[in-house]
Amino acid sequence: MSTVAVGSRVPPFTATDADGRPWKLIDARGSRLVLYFYPRDMTSGCTLEARSFRDLHGEFRRAGVSVVGISRDSAASHQKFRSKENLGFELLSDEDETLCRLFDVIRDRNMYGRKVRGIERSTFLIDEAGTLVRAWRKVKVAGHAEEVLEAAKSL
Repeated sequence: MSTVAVGSRVPPFTATDADGRPWKLIDARGSRLVLYFYPRDMTSGCTLEARSFRDLHGEFRRAGVSVVGISRDSAASHQKFRSKENLGFELLSDEDETLCRLFDVIRDRNMYGRKVRGIERSTFLIDEAGTLVRAWRKVKVAGHAEEVLEAAKSL
């Protein structure tokens, strides 16, 4: 599977949601979709990002936009995270990194002097036809959810 680029159609995929059920991209066709990739459940930055999307979730819904978070964590971890943070949107498990490779979000990073492989915080906006229309990479959490909401509303 090659990497998806802005302006191209996102190929169909299926991933496991926090309840262990299959989530299919095709089921989101016909509505705008935000996919945000984050490194790990229950870490400080990822929790702040999830809360930002949670706090604006009603506005995303009123604008006809679905929000989905994706990380390499297990469905069980996602379920705990979603419950603890009262997230009203779906979290998908990408333990085999299929979606991470599709959206090219895996990077080597230095963490405390050690080289580690992990998800670079990134967000993608997909239109009703399934075309990737916007990508944010190397995301800084502060103000990001608001920026994504405004971009989604402008479609």
